[in-house]
Formats: sequence, structure tokens, C-alpha cells
Amino acid sequence: MIRDVVVSEVGPRDGLQSIRQVMPTAAKLRWIAALAAAGLPEIEVGSFVSLRLLPQMADAAEVVAASVKLPDVDILALAPNLKGAERAFAAGVHRVSMPVSASRLHSQSNINMTPELAVEQVAAVVALRDSLPPGHLPGRGRPGVEVGISTAFGCTLEGPVAEDWVIALAGMLAKAGADTINLSDTTGMGNPAQVRRLFRRLRSEVGVKAGGAHLHNTRGQGLANVVAALDVGVTTFDSSQGGIGGCPYAPGATGNIVTEDLVFLLEAMGLRTGIDIDKLIAARDRVREGVPGESMYGHVPDAGLPRGFVAATVKAAP
Repeated sequence: MIRDVVVSEVGPRDGLQSIRQVMPTAAKLRWIAALAAAGLPEIEVGSFVSLRLLPQMADAAEVVAASVKLPDVDILALAPNLKGAERAFAAGVHRVSMPVSASRLHSQSNINMTPELAVEQVAAVVALRDSLPPGHLPGRGRPGVEVGISTAFGCTLEGPVAEDWVIALAGMLAKAGADTINLSDTTGMGNPAQVRRLFRRLRSEVGVKAGGAHLHNTRGQGLANVVAALDVGVTTFDSSQGGIGGCPYAPGATGNIVTEDLVFLLEAMGLRTGIDIDKLIAARDRVREGVPGESMYGHVPDAGLPRGFVAATVKAAP
């Protein structure tokens, strides 16, 4: 499958982490399988965190172990520290995603450490990964280590976050050995001009390690920020089915961008995602089954596809 843009689904992790109603493991696996069948190339399926703080993620190891058996999809899991990464690697995850916040207040609230200590944890996880046997993941080698710089565009606890500090932190993470460094608008405070500027600076600072965008739609800027990021060469975007989720440690930080709306935007622009929009919309039923009554959003699921619409992925199919 040729993809112009990679859509990375984070609903089973970022979406569910803010929902008190626990989705049963079997329901999670049916949802993840439906997302994979729709053509999602990446799915973040859980977090290896304190079970006391996030009981929703108590089954992370089981979910990862089952999900990695799905064909043609990369399975990711969040790990905030070395202990979490050890559990993730043991479960067979393809990549760990580590959150490192640019906001000191959010960093303490989210992972109980300073940004500098978080960078040290990234270095420790990279060292652990490099110590694994080359065949740790059959046919894949060793797992990847990616980092998302949280609150890169502002923080509800701290207010504005200095862009120079965000870029300096990215440089520290590159030196620590992270494979990829993403920028996250955790609180939905970013705007298109800021998105263009920061991603240009990120690429200038870390080169090929510059990664994707994790954007929220808290203030309605989500898809505008996607287009701004596309303008400066970003080709990977996180999103959540139905727009569920947010950050439980950043007050008021709600609203991941909606996967269905994101895929429609990209395909309508002629950018191939490899995702079947109809199957993607149908996967919402698995969310309804797993967490009945939970609110979901999305303009495309509500309005339907335009008459005569043909996705770029379909146009390019042989």
C-alpha cells in the first residue's frame, strides 16, 4: 500500500484513558481489529502505567500480545518510564511512545518528574532496547522508541511554553537516542502559524528524527493545524476515532482530532491514507458496544460522505 500520509490511531490509548467506564478487553480487541481491517497502519493500543492511576489500562500487556498478531499494522503503546518500557517490550510491542512534557508543571502532574529526568528515562529505554537481541521481534528486529513532546504549543497549567525550550528539548531527546520526535498539542492551544513555525524548527534541529503531529481540537483548530503541518512536510498524524480522549492531567484538555474527519480531509485533498472510510466509520459500532453511552464526535460520520466522492486511495488502487 502506497501512503502519502500515515494516520496513527490513538483512540484505544489516548481516547480510553480519559473515560472512567472501563472497556472490556474483548471489546478493545474487537475495536482494534476493526480499525486494522479498515486500513489503519498504526494503532496505539494501551499504556504501561500505574494500574492504580489508570485502571482502564490494566490489560495493556494482554491487548498488546493479541494485537501484534494482526497483519499489516504497527502496534504502539505508551510507556512513561523504564519500568513501563520493560513491560511493553516483554509484551511484544512494535514501538513504545514516551511522553516528555515541555511544561514543568504538566510534567510533574503527568509523570511525576522534571523534563530533564524524563529525557534521562528516554536514554535508559533506548539503552534497554539496544540490549535486546536483534531478533526480539520476529521479522522486525528491535522495537522502536519514539517521543512525543507534550504541551509543545502551550499548557493549561503553565500558560505559554517557550518555543526555544521546546526545540532545545527536542535536541536533548535526539542526543538521548530517540528514533522519532513528535510534537503534541496536548491542550489544544496551538494555531496554524505556530504549527508551521515549530515543525520547521524541529526539522532544522533534529533532521530525519523529526516526526509527526499529535493535535487536539479543543478550540476548533485541529484540522486547520493539520493543513498547516502538511504545508511544512509533516506526513504522520495522530487522531482518535470519534474524537474521544484528552489528557487527564491537563485540566480542560479535551478533544483529540477525529480520525474519520482527518481521513476525509486528507483523501479529499488527494492524499492517500490507505484507509477505507466506510469501514472506518463502521468501526464506531465497536466503541459503542465497548463503552455504551460514551459521547463520540465527527462531522463526516454525522453528515455522510458527499455524493460522488471517490477517495484518493480508491482512485490510486490498481
